[in-house]
Amino acid sequence: MLKLLERMLRWSAGLMAAMALFSIMWLTLVDVTGRRFFSHSVPGGLEITEILMVVVIFGAMPLVSWRGEHVVFDSLDAFIPGWLRSIQARLVNLVCAAVFGFLAYLMTTRAERFMEYGDITVHLQLSIAPVAWMMALFLLLTALVHLLFVFVTVPVPSPHHPAPVADEGMPS
Repeated sequence: MLKLLERMLRWSAGLMAAMALFSIMWLTLVDVTGRRFFSHSVPGGLEITEILMVVVIFGAMPLVSWRGEHVVFDSLDAFIPGWLRSIQARLVNLVCAAVFGFLAYLMTTRAERFMEYGDITVHLQLSIAPVAWMMALFLLLTALVHLLFVFVTVPVPSPHHPAPVADEGMPS
């Protein structure tokens, strides 16, 4: 089941973030080439880049959380027993789930306000509300990943989420 969830995350959030990053690369190439050789840049290139950066950053968050690749303070881990580290990891994931869930809620209220006021980008006149809704969705997805890890052992081994250790003296 966890493999299926990971595959779904990679094919949804991961692919979307990768495609946005690839688009930024091509947009930058065309923009710089146009400026250098034709004295014209891509109209609205900055706005498009900003929106694509939001997709890259927020789209990658659920995967970063899934793989445990976020910033971690682990200086005291050598002094904490394994059983306590397991409890600590679950508590940290619970706090992260609550924070990301709250941020998702705040972003939905912001998206509703953008939609209500009809906020648009300056140059291309694109609506900002869909971008805010997408941010809220990825924040919620990140919250759900952390909530899952409160109840399930993190499937991707990392130094910050070591596999459960068998008791010493007990045969494995």
